[in-house]
Amino acid sequence: MLKKIDDLLLEVQNFQSSAKDEIEQFRLKFNGKKGIMNDFYDALKQIPNEQKKDFGQKINILRNTVNEKLEELKTSSESKIILEKEDLTRPAFPLELGSRHPINLVKNKIIDIFKSIGFAVADGPEIEDDWHNFTALNLPEYHPARDMQDTFFIEQNPDVLLRTHTSSVQIRHMENNEPPMRILSPGRVFRNEAVSSRSHCIFHQIEGLYIDENVSFADLKQTIQFFTTELFGKSKIRMRPSYFPFTEPSAEVDVYWGLNSETDYRITKGTGWLEIMGCGMVDPAVLKNVNIDPDKFSGYAFGMGIERIVMLLYQMSDIRMFFENDIRMLEQFKTL
Repeated sequence: MLKKIDDLLLEVQNFQSSAKDEIEQFRLKFNGKKGIMNDFYDALKQIPNEQKKDFGQKINILRNTVNEKLEELKTSSESKIILEKEDLTRPAFPLELGSRHPINLVKNKIIDIFKSIGFAVADGPEIEDDWHNFTALNLPEYHPARDMQDTFFIEQNPDVLLRTHTSSVQIRHMENNEPPMRILSPGRVFRNEAVSSRSHCIFHQIEGLYIDENVSFADLKQTIQFFTTELFGKSKIRMRPSYFPFTEPSAEVDVYWGLNSETDYRITKGTGWLEIMGCGMVDPAVLKNVNIDPDKFSGYAFGMGIERIVMLLYQMSDIRMFFENDIRMLEQFKTL
């Protein structure tokens, strides 16, 4: 009987077929109601007790071998059916290519423009303390200008908050470096504002800082003139007096957009001029706060919202589109 099982084991191991009917006949021969395995189970009852252990082990080996062979044949048969149905000469499915986000496209473009005139990129944390975000920038706790930059506080005593501008990166850089310095600080910032088509509680800024001896307002204007020409292709700018706590004098920068279309009339409110950034000469009090001698060094700073620039360049009307991850909108930037 054991010899018969060994012969059947060899038969099972050598059996090969891809025909469904042959595989089914093989299954019925061993695992069917009247199959060999059931005959062996019946025979096990008649085997002497001292031989049952060896006989039972042999039956189990045969059963496992049959089941493994059936699984192997089933997998092979299914693979063959799939291959027969598939046209192997057909081109593969195209892989969907992603694209850079419009904010990153414009941010990188701005960085490249300023890098060409010697600016380096500096980075800093989005979670800031009061000193770097407010006080060192000439915004002490009692200063009313803080109301313009209401933000999200994480802790109090001491205050820990989400930064309201990337000017905090400039403070950190000035604390740890000696002039001359020429840096850009791009990044995400946060303010407690109502979300609408024109404003959001999260947005991106890019700010610039230049500190050296004998830096003048004329240097600032020439830098901005170069930037607007490179980015917009428009060289006509104007600078209107404004107020920022950390610069003095301060100005808003407008670029002449023109009135060539209905869209131009809408975004410039019929004036042809479009505000793009704020700027000014670094206040001496800020230099003192970071231990830079204001009698020896001077400098300028500027800053702009990246979303605003993107909306101008690509004629987008709603800032919320940048945060909705709508594939239909993002796919428009694949070729850029």
